Amino acid sequence: MQLLVTGGMGFIGSNFIHYWLKNHPADTIINFDNLTYAANPASLQDCSHNPRYHFVKGDIVDEVAVDQVMSGTDVVVHFAAESHVDRSIDNPTLFVRTNVLGTYVLLSAALKHSVKRFHHISTDEVFGSVNRLDPQDFFRENRPYNPTSPYAASKASSDHFVRSFFKTFGLPVTISNCSNNYGPFQNPEKFIPRMITNVLNNQKIPVYGQGDNIRDWLYVEDHCSAIDTILNKGKVGETYCIGGLKDGSTNLNLVKTVLQVMGKNIDQINYVPDRPGHDDYRVDWTKINQQLGWTPKHTLEEGIKATIQWYQQNSDWWTNSKKEAELFYQKLNNYQHTSYEKK
Repeated sequence: MQLLVTGGMGFIGSNFIHYWLKNHPADTIINFDNLTYAANPASLQDCSHNPRYHFVKGDIVDEVAVDQVMSGTDVVVHFAAESHVDRSIDNPTLFVRTNVLGTYVLLSAALKHSVKRFHHISTDEVFGSVNRLDPQDFFRENRPYNPTSPYAASKASSDHFVRSFFKTFGLPVTISNCSNNYGPFQNPEKFIPRMITNVLNNQKIPVYGQGDNIRDWLYVEDHCSAIDTILNKGKVGETYCIGGLKDGSTNLNLVKTVLQVMGKNIDQINYVPDRPGHDDYRVDWTKINQQLGWTPKHTLEEGIKATIQWYQQNSDWWTNSKKEAELFYQKLNNYQHTSYEKK
C-alpha cells in the first residue's frame, strides 16, 4: 500500500512516518511537505536511505504538484496545516490559505485519483471551549462546532469540506479530532517543549493568566496508534475524537508536573497576560475506545518523562528552532500589548 502523508516534516507527521515504517513493513510512504518554519528535515534524517520512504517538496495549494504526487496513492493521511493558535492571531490569512484551500485541493485530487481512504487530521479546538466548572462537559463527536480562534475556524472549515466530499461525491473519508499532542520532534514554540527547553536553558516558564485553563494531553505515539486504528478499523464517513487523559489537566498542574520531573520548583513560573480566545478542552474518547478498541498507552507522567529525556538528548535538534520561537513570542507579546493599550 502507498500512503501520501502531507506535512510529514512536521511534529506529528514525522512521528507518524517513523511509526508507520516500523509497524507496516510492506507499505511505502510519500512525504509531501512545503518545508515551512514548522518543518524540520532532521526529524526524518534516519529515513532518508529507506527505500520505502520518499520526500517530495511541495505546497498543498499547488494543484499541479498535488495532482502529480497523488497519482498511485492508496491512502492519504493529511497532517499539513498551520497549527499554532498564537500564530493564527498574528496572520489569519495564512491559515485560511493552507488549512482551507489546501485541504480542498487535496480532496479534489484524491477524488480524481480514486483514493481508497482520505484521513483528515483535525483538532478538538473546532468545538470551542468546555465549561471548566462542569466536570461532565466534554468534547464529543456530535458536539456543535464553535471555533473561537482563526486557527480553530480554519480547521472547522476544512472538516466541513472533508465531510462534503464524502456526502456529495462519495470520497471515502475519516476524520479525527485530537487533543493537544506532545512528544519528540515538537517545535519549541509549543507549550510543553517550550517549558522543557526553557528549564534546560535556565529560563522562566511563561504561563498564561493563572494557569487554570483545562487541557487534554495526548502523547504523540498514542496519537499515531489511534490513526492506525482508524485506518484499519474505522468506518468511512465517521469522525473519532482522540484524547490522552480522562478528565483533563490545568496548565498549572502540567507545569508543576514538568518542574517536578526536572527537579525544579515553582519559582521557575512566570505568569503572563492571558491570550485572546483562550479556551478549555476536555476530550471524550469513548467512541474510538468502544467501537475500535483503541486506548492510550502512556500516562501523562510517563509521556512527560519520555519527552523530557528526548529534549535533553537532542539539543542540536531544537536549538535553532528555540531561537526562532523566542523571536516570534517577542513579536506576539508586543502586538498583544499594543492591542490591550488600544482597548
